[in-house]
Amino acid sequence: MLAPTLVVLATFYFYPLLVAVYYSLHAWDLLTPARYVGLDNYRALLAGGALADVLLATLRVSLTAVLGSTLLGLLLALAVNRPGRLAAFVRSSVFSAYVVSWVSVGLLWLWLLDADAGAVSALFRMLGFGTAGVLARPESAPYALGLVVVWKVAGYAMVLFLGGLQSIPPSVVEAATLDGASRLDRFFHVTLPLLAPTLAFVTTTSLILTFQAFDVVRVMTQGGPVRSTTVFVYSIYEQMFMDLRVGRASAEAVVFFVILLGLTGLELWAFRRRGAV
Repeated sequence: MLAPTLVVLATFYFYPLLVAVYYSLHAWDLLTPARYVGLDNYRALLAGGALADVLLATLRVSLTAVLGSTLLGLLLALAVNRPGRLAAFVRSSVFSAYVVSWVSVGLLWLWLLDADAGAVSALFRMLGFGTAGVLARPESAPYALGLVVVWKVAGYAMVLFLGGLQSIPPSVVEAATLDGASRLDRFFHVTLPLLAPTLAFVTTTSLILTFQAFDVVRVMTQGGPVRSTTVFVYSIYEQMFMDLRVGRASAEAVVFFVILLGLTGLELWAFRRRGAV
């Protein structure tokens, strides 16, 4: 029964990972034969300091997206967890952003936030505030991208939290109400603890999803300004297809996999310590 899934995983996940490990030990430009160089690609990544910058940019975008989408998704789920046409309309509207392609989302927000031709900048100029160049400043560009990701994936978190809220037995909430618990007490001492498994799943999958962000970076910033939005996947793309450094790109992909695996394991360990999973 597991064989079809194992074949797909082996073909599209495990085998490419092994190939990346193999080529990370070689120097290859796609034109000449690959040459074994050992750990030189890893040393070059560490020595140049570029790896730390890429990791910092990825963390800025990813943590903004994970924290923002989790909080917004939970608040939306609490707001629309009720019958009625209006709640159903809001649920459908919010989730529709999640099914739109990343390229479309990037183009939409680039049209809004571009410092020169963006609609927000045009409105600011009309009001006498100058331009809204959040994508043109290194200190704000990663967080702006993170908020764009929040806008797209908040619907995903909302649907999962809705499922978690609707699985809570009404009798538990009613018992807390009869005991005199206020609405905030019921949320923090009843609802939120019972949502802990859902919260663990949402944050873990959102971390994996946002760490792999590429399309929105490619469309909106191309890794700039001053490489402040050069996240891991975009950096691997640059090494592979722009600089033709297959070995360096493979080494960066292996490091990326190890870091993402470590962060995911750390997050699951923290939730397991609290009894959430």
